[in-house]
Amino acid sequence: MLVSVLNLRLRDCDVTLADICADEDISEEDLVKSLADAGYRYDEEQKCFR
Repeated sequence: MLVSVLNLRLRDCDVTLADICADEDISEEDLVKSLADAGYRYDEEQKCFR
């Protein structure tokens, strides 16, 4: 569900991953690593996790 919420915000709110992390006071590096451990990678060009 976290991936869905992130992708929704990235797509619909026209924000960057850095913006979301700053808003939520979390480390972008830690978030990307945690999701990578779960099998997701961030596609900067498409602005989404896959």
